[in-house]
Amino acid sequence: MKSTRYNAPRTIRDNEFYGDLAAWRTAHAADNAAQIERLRRNLRLAREEALTKRQRDLLQMHYEQGKSVSEIARELGVQKSTVSRTIARAKRQLYRCLRYGL
Repeated sequence: MKSTRYNAPRTIRDNEFYGDLAAWRTAHAADNAAQIERLRRNLRLAREEALTKRQRDLLQMHYEQGKSVSEIARELGVQKSTVSRTIARAKRQLYRCLRYGL
């Protein structure tokens, strides 16, 4: 009887080249702590200056408290689409502010 051998598809993690490349990137990565700190500072400013209170509250509920859009809508007594649109508008506004450096 002929035996068949199953060759599982290789993943990126199985490939030695990608492992070496990841190690090289880590070893040669520039320190970007200053840029990250500037981004965090600008994000705080953008949240306070560019968003409405409702947008800030919905973002906090969704991202910081981990509530789903359905849970937020049920809690506030509004439609899910209203919550979703408000969060999307807030994210677009933050993106614009951060993209152009406030």
